[in-house]
Amino acid sequence: MRPESTRCLLLIDDEPAQRRLVTAIGARAGWWVRGASDIDAANVILTDPEHPKVDAILLDHWLEGAAGSELIEQIRALRPDLPLLVMTAQTSVAAAVDAMRAGASDFLVKPIAPDRLLTALNSATDRRQRNGELRPLSEKISKPLAFDEIVGSAPLFRAAMAIAAKAARARVSVLIEGESGSGKEVIAQAIHIASPRGRKPMITVNCGAIPANLVESVLFGHEKGAFTGAFDRHIGRFEDADGSTLFLDEVGELPLETQVKLLRALESGEIQRIGGRSIQMVDVRVIAATNKRLVEEVAKGRFREDLYYRLNVVHVDIPPLRDRASDIPPLARHLMSRIAEQPGMRHLSITDDGLEVLMRYGWPGNVRQLQNALFRAAVLCDGNALTAVDFPQIAQESTFSKRSDDYHARHLNGAAGTSALSHGPGITLYDHDGNLRSLEEIESDVIRLAIGHYRGRMTEVARRLGIGRSTLYRKLGELGIGDAA
Repeated sequence: MRPESTRCLLLIDDEPAQRRLVTAIGARAGWWVRGASDIDAANVILTDPEHPKVDAILLDHWLEGAAGSELIEQIRALRPDLPLLVMTAQTSVAAAVDAMRAGASDFLVKPIAPDRLLTALNSATDRRQRNGELRPLSEKISKPLAFDEIVGSAPLFRAAMAIAAKAARARVSVLIEGESGSGKEVIAQAIHIASPRGRKPMITVNCGAIPANLVESVLFGHEKGAFTGAFDRHIGRFEDADGSTLFLDEVGELPLETQVKLLRALESGEIQRIGGRSIQMVDVRVIAATNKRLVEEVAKGRFREDLYYRLNVVHVDIPPLRDRASDIPPLARHLMSRIAEQPGMRHLSITDDGLEVLMRYGWPGNVRQLQNALFRAAVLCDGNALTAVDFPQIAQESTFSKRSDDYHARHLNGAAGTSALSHGPGITLYDHDGNLRSLEEIESDVIRLAIGHYRGRMTEVARRLGIGRSTLYRKLGELGIGDAA
């Protein structure tokens, strides 16, 4: 009998050990796993009314090629409405494209981390996120971008970029705050690339994905025999990042005891492996990111105040995508050009009605979700351009969102034929109390917008604004705008 208040996962896998592993992982998060050794056994579970209702299917041992696609099609024929996740040792983008075109909802690469599996299952069965986004695959598209390659002209976003660009030249710690998917790691990479340390690779640690009992070892390393299971010496990420940049993603998830040692490393540059006797000096520039407000975590006692101020020497606040909707059209085109570079993909354009669907949506997952939605649409598109019909889930969600109502209220009385292509970034003339903003504030926004629009080409900015370069730089200084705003 199915336990109460659980979801049921059908695992198709002929290896008992793997089934036991997935069963244990699922049980921790309230999933009841039913195993099937092959498609015939799965068919019995799916069609027998005596068996419980299945909420998702996980297919293991999927292989690239016709045989693998045929297997997915057989499962889809049995239950076309169920989320279908594919787990395989294949790591290529082309393999995932084949799986998705055959009908997969997500693509997991082994060995699979428990958190990644549970996140994929929860996303697949959440009605608001059932877009088959293939997040792990679309993230392979990402590559480091310099500041002049980052797309975005909205004033709030350009102001954040100006702060980040100015901080890049210094050794100081930087704290980047923003919602999940807003581009914090992209900004961190841009800071690193623009810094004197940019010749070395940036070392990344996702603090939220490491078990609490292993965080210290991951960051600072351990000696052989330091604890049970420490069979060899392990070099920590601080040592790996010596002379370079260490990016601590989701730094707010660090345990308090690890925060103490991180503070010491930042203050003194000294680290010590677990079980080690010697002290090592390292030269590491730390960039931290979080989707939380760390000042609130400090107030609640979950984050050390002294560590907060040590990390927050320069603060970069990334606005969510919903607050810079004017950036969606150029962002969509930029992401589509990068998607087209992947194996098995091709160059596509996007129509005005397609852009309007994207602009009506609130994007709770921000730029990452936009990239995932575009990737899925590009994989499944048969034509030469993405249109509104290629985003059915986005359109459906937008219909019931406040964002859609706001969008129609803004544009319903506009000129006929106005498209998403012409909805450029605007300048706010009024404060929230209804009074006009000062001329200095409006001028500052105009200059930021121009710098963003012309990708930092200051000669072109000055020419378009009708002023000389010397005048432009004087105004940058007077208004407190960085030259990479």
